[in-house]
Amino acid sequence: MNILIIGGAGFVGVNLVRRCLAGTGTRVSVLDSLDPLFLSTKDSLKDILDQIEFIQGDLRDERILADLVRDRDVIFNCAAQTSHSLSLKYPYLDVEINCLGNLKILEAIRMYNPEATIVFTSSSTIVGKAQHPVVDEDHPEGPLEIYSANKGVAEKYYRIYHTAHGLKTVCLRFANLYGPFGKEHHDFGFINYFIGRARTGREILIFGDGSQKRNVMYIEDAVDILLLAAREPKLIGTSFFATGDEHLSVQEIARRIVSVFQSGTIRHVEWPDQRKRMEIENVTISSARLRAITSWQPRYDFDSGLQKTREILAWKHGGEGK
Repeated sequence: MNILIIGGAGFVGVNLVRRCLAGTGTRVSVLDSLDPLFLSTKDSLKDILDQIEFIQGDLRDERILADLVRDRDVIFNCAAQTSHSLSLKYPYLDVEINCLGNLKILEAIRMYNPEATIVFTSSSTIVGKAQHPVVDEDHPEGPLEIYSANKGVAEKYYRIYHTAHGLKTVCLRFANLYGPFGKEHHDFGFINYFIGRARTGREILIFGDGSQKRNVMYIEDAVDILLLAAREPKLIGTSFFATGDEHLSVQEIARRIVSVFQSGTIRHVEWPDQRKRMEIENVTISSARLRAITSWQPRYDFDSGLQKTREILAWKHGGEGK
């Protein structure tokens, strides 16, 4: 199988690349811009670079896309500007990447490889604050910042290119993924940020009382459903929540991270104004629709996912964090 992973040096992309390489007869190509604004480097791929074709380039470059999408069986688009706060700081950039970039990918596939299957990594945050006790695919969208709004727009592009042009598109909405090779920075996912703080013995700051609940899922479970989605025709043409089973408070998430990593401390602070304005509060998400079609189930609970993350990070950092 010939696979292209766009954004393959990012958190989801790196883990997906590594899993794809474990398959027999699989050729993996990776496109990534390595933009320093998004803390992108090839470091997490350095031990496998000789096993992949790596192209440094931007998903907004139509010439690169025209060449790369040809002859691919499956195309995973994991590339995005993923920071909620940066999307407010650089809204035009977010539109260029998360809207225009996806249109350019879809146009390239329409013109040069319409038989490929394309799987898009979307976000649960497109719904904003929950208006119902359980959030599913019928929930209205009410995004609270630019990133989430543009992810919702991009999903609609994928649906249109399926209905109007017959492309085989699948959109998966993930929520609060964590695991190895994540960006341990507060702008790019709070769980991996908490892990980075605990791993290096630093303080984890929690805004407010931390009672708001979040769905959590280990990255390997996300990779499982990405690969399954690429070969399940019943998923084509629409969007699905792909989420874990556990809904934990932010405070409980931090406490368990400190316990598993046996390092770090926790301190509560006042909400910064902008962060408070973006806060979605309690959200309980159901991926029952996806599971009914695929029989997919997450394999890791939060503690076992944290333990595996700790083991891999200890290897990655040469013993640091043991």
